[in-house]
Amino acid sequence: MDRLTQFSRDGAVFDVDDAGPLDGPVVVLLHGFPANRSSWRGVTPALNDAGFRTLAPDQRGYSPGARSRGRAAYRSAELVRDVLALVDASGAEKVHVVGHDWGGFVAWQLATVAPQRLERLTVVSTPHPKALQRSLLTSAQLLRSAYIGFFQLPEVPERVLPERMVDTLVASGLPRDVARDYARFMDEPGALTGGLNWYRGAWLPGGSRMDGGDRRVRVPTTYVWGSGDTALGRRAAELTADHVSAPYRFVELDENHWIPEVAPDALAREILADV
Repeated sequence: MDRLTQFSRDGAVFDVDDAGPLDGPVVVLLHGFPANRSSWRGVTPALNDAGFRTLAPDQRGYSPGARSRGRAAYRSAELVRDVLALVDASGAEKVHVVGHDWGGFVAWQLATVAPQRLERLTVVSTPHPKALQRSLLTSAQLLRSAYIGFFQLPEVPERVLPERMVDTLVASGLPRDVARDYARFMDEPGALTGGLNWYRGAWLPGGSRMDGGDRRVRVPTTYVWGSGDTALGRRAAELTADHVSAPYRFVELDENHWIPEVAPDALAREILADV
């Protein structure tokens, strides 16, 4: 068995970090916006030392060979199929999926439409999409999410965000050196538009639909949330339990939104706690 440095689906080529024992159980790590696979590099050593093989891809819009044009390419069904292609490329029947931010959204979708491919699920920061929807009118979540409306505008965010990205990320709790790394990555041709298209694609008909029966998750799940998260509030975090019909554990950390970057050891312990 060889290391994966890339995998492909329908002509798109995705870059991957593959670490740990090749014959170990597979953990797939899905990043969010505006991060990339480097966000997991503080988490993976503990997982690898525990015997797990970790696969961290740069997802659609982030990998240079997978910066699809147009919002339609970023509907949830496409994002899920990308990850399933990675699972197939790994040779594993089932994997443990860990997702943060938008990667958490994809993780919830995977657990709904392809539970047979998941051993278990760990979602970081991102509440279940239905819990987030329920919280919009029963908490301050609508105000927290107001920036998403701005991201729908054509071209304007691409002009405005580069000058403000580092300071905005630092204000939300991300260390400045990491914020600078992400901003440099977003300066690559097409990267910022690719990342923003996740927000834009979700607003298309069917763009964020959760298919599959009653949409409840039936995969053992750990949800890790930071009490200092400025983007995703407590109400949605607490409602998430209502959408999981499997062993479920809610972990609240005294951290901000950027748990993989600022608390990698604590996150690794939670990922490993139930395996």
